[in-house]
Amino acid sequence: MKNKEITKKIISGKFKNKSLKIPSKTTTRSSKAIVLESFFNTIQFEIIDATFVELFSGSGSIGLEALSRGAKHVIFMERDRDAIKILKENIQQTDPALCEIYSGDTFINIQSVVKTLQRKSEKAYFYIDPPFNIREGMEDIYDKTIDLIASLPKECVKLIIIEHMSGLEIPDTIGPFYIIKSKKFGNTTLTYFKSKDIE
Repeated sequence: MKNKEITKKIISGKFKNKSLKIPSKTTTRSSKAIVLESFFNTIQFEIIDATFVELFSGSGSIGLEALSRGAKHVIFMERDRDAIKILKENIQQTDPALCEIYSGDTFINIQSVVKTLQRKSEKAYFYIDPPFNIREGMEDIYDKTIDLIASLPKECVKLIIIEHMSGLEIPDTIGPFYIIKSKKFGNTTLTYFKSKDIE
């Protein structure tokens, strides 16, 4: 018997109620609706005409929600082939011309994304939702993620948001960035970082 396909809807904006497919939970996990809603309530008007980068994007539900709410360009970063296939199908439900996918190792591809932002003199929102470190082969994922954040040039960053396990201790400062807000939703927490001299 074939498994029932899991979907979730875009909550708000020009693509509201469009159904997005969700990849298998063995390769990715989907952000909870309550987390997604809280995040977009926090940055609701700032996202308009912004560049949005979703790392470890899976189905792309966060980035496509940002697009629906007025982001001008969304960059997705994902390495799992099955997830990328579904991500491409989900993008077709919205506006593919405003979307870009970097497939492969996010920790390597981030350098290309940063170069693109620097070339355009643009700042972006970075939404980072790494796989849980309890998964096999992912034990050092958070250390690598913190190193990645520290390497981001502050002139390319509007805001960094990390979705992580609530028990994880995140440093108050990472490179030039510091925590401005942290909100817990059961097992999941959203932590927001910005750099000291961002207006």
